[in-house]
Amino acid sequence: MNVVGYAPGAWDLFHVGHLNVLRHARGSCDYLVAGVVDDEMLELAKGRRPVIPVVERAEIVRHVVYVDEVFVETQPDKVETWRRRPFDVFFKGDDWKGTAKGRDLERRFADVGVEVVYFPYTVHTSSTVLRRALELLEGDVTGRSEVL
Repeated sequence: MNVVGYAPGAWDLFHVGHLNVLRHARGSCDYLVAGVVDDEMLELAKGRRPVIPVVERAEIVRHVVYVDEVFVETQPDKVETWRRRPFDVFFKGDDWKGTAKGRDLERRFADVGVEVVYFPYTVHTSSTVLRRALELLEGDVTGRSEVL
């Protein structure tokens, strides 16, 4: 039986932490679908638009060797995503493990027979840190000086 895995993400400012998630996910399934959250959903969830537009983020992720398919998410409900693009295993960073959101996700997916698997979160690298670094660099170019 082929196990279809699903690894959602913004994948904005693609970095080694993203690559690690996709590598671990692919090692835990036979066919990996990478969910790419669209610009509007990211803005609703994080309060800001991504640096890289969804079409370009999807193209980058599509060319990662571990990814078999890309699915662009246009709504926030992961169970609805599963209805639109079925999968057997849902992958998430372990920063969600044990949280109220994580337990709710596990419960909702258990109701439809989907297993939730957590992978280690790459603490030293994140898109948020990269975004801050870019903002600081931009500040240096324009003559602004900011301190973290």
